[in-house]
Amino acid sequence: MSLTDPKTFECPYCMAINDLEVDWLNDIGQHQIVDCQVCCQPIEIEILQLGDDVQIKAHRDDE
Repeated sequence: MSLTDPKTFECPYCMAINDLEVDWLNDIGQHQIVDCQVCCQPIEIEILQLGDDVQIKAHRDDE
């Protein structure tokens, strides 16, 4: 059994879909900076738990 859950989010710069492995034990409630897998721009993400699912909010790093 894996402790991570594969999720996707949209890059706020180029709108490309990015993949992210979410660790249910450690990532919930965290703010992280990740680079877009396509355009390499820095993206600020927030990982939230919504019931039995995870929501990833992605924002431009300069907002």
